[in-house]
Amino acid sequence: MTADPHPWAKELGTLYDHAWHRLIRGVHDRHAPARHPTLATVSLEGLPQARTVVLRKADRTSGRLEIHTNLFSPKVAELKATPVAALHVWDSGSRLQIRVQADVVIAHGDDVAETWSRVPEQSRSAYSRSCVPGSLIPDAMAHEPTPDAAAFAVVRLDIRLMDLLHLGPQHRRAQFAREGGWVGHWVAP
Repeated sequence: MTADPHPWAKELGTLYDHAWHRLIRGVHDRHAPARHPTLATVSLEGLPQARTVVLRKADRTSGRLEIHTNLFSPKVAELKATPVAALHVWDSGSRLQIRVQADVVIAHGDDVAETWSRVPEQSRSAYSRSCVPGSLIPDAMAHEPTPDAAAFAVVRLDIRLMDLLHLGPQHRRAQFAREGGWVGHWVAP
């Protein structure tokens, strides 16, 4: 009989620990599955929107995740209108789906000046007013964004609920809510 490759999935505490370990790894390891989660928002027309983002911070103590974005991007307008989001990670190595429901706060300007100072020069062109994400351009390369600290924003996701689904030999699913002090409970997969 072979050993279970995912013993951490058997108990609520170790499952929760493992999920946070994977999220935190995503911040520091550009090859980790949690590095590029899918962020879901609600459009101004009430339709679902999903896009790949880069996870920039994962803080277990505060129950907060962070991503960076252009302040003038459509997702910021969506999040200002409906300040909630979902984040999805599929970690194939762990056979773990991490789904997060979160309240959103958008920080910019002086509130994120220190964070902006740490953004590498080669990455700063993503934050520009001269070339707003989603605006029409005449051809694929007709954009020359000018880096602009005033276009830089940090999206803070204050987790309400974390839903963890392990698709191992025996499927297991658990939920952990801020309101319950992160005490988990098993739910049907």
